[in-house]
Amino acid sequence: MDGPTVALILASGAATGLGGLALLALRRPSHLGLDAALGFTAGVMLGATVFSLLVPALDRGRLGEVLAGFLVGAGFIALLDRLVPHAHARFAERGHLPAEAEHAHRAALLLTAMTIHNIPEGAAVGLAFAAGGADLGVPLALAIGIQNVPEGFAAAAPLIPAGVRRLTAIGIAALTGLVEPPAALLAYFGFELFEALLPAGLGFAAGAMLYVVVDELVPESQARGNERVATAALVAGFSLLLVLDNAFA
Repeated sequence: MDGPTVALILASGAATGLGGLALLALRRPSHLGLDAALGFTAGVMLGATVFSLLVPALDRGRLGEVLAGFLVGAGFIALLDRLVPHAHARFAERGHLPAEAEHAHRAALLLTAMTIHNIPEGAAVGLAFAAGGADLGVPLALAIGIQNVPEGFAAAAPLIPAGVRRLTAIGIAALTGLVEPPAALLAYFGFELFEALLPAGLGFAAGAMLYVVVDELVPESQARGNERVATAALVAGFSLLLVLDNAFA
């Protein structure tokens, strides 16, 4: 693996930090702005679940192994959700922000799911370079890097109501993408093993992402009377991932 290939893999993973930079434009977001950000985050994650995870998983493997990974991934986040006790904010009185601890809990689940999701994406890039060289690896690395930009915003935005400073949130968003280069290198040098494990791994990440979207993001984004705005933002986030996925298909 030459230097330009390594640099491209690193840049692809680091692109999540670029998405987090959009937080610098959000100054004291209102309840409406926070609900729109949560809705957009949910849409981006739904798009990533389908287009970045489930579709390539089914292309590469059998339905049974993808479904098994999917169920285990959802179960893993459900177990994590249960082990960290909290009262769901959507049961709070409308018009009041939930406790900061609840925001922190949601952010932890979200970051866990986003990090898990980036591992098989990185592995897919490494496998592409191993199987087809630059002709196959470069387009995939570019596509995943561009998709990582809105995903970086999705990872960082829910940290703001949890009391995390903007620059810290941007740094954390970047860190969720930095698991991709090691995964890519391991997959490149362990081609046969990772090729066999990738479909189940993609399914696992999809299950984790979907659990967080349905259990945390969608209900919370619609808990304060801004349902239409949150839903429109969700559609916008999903549409963005749809466009990006097909632009680099």
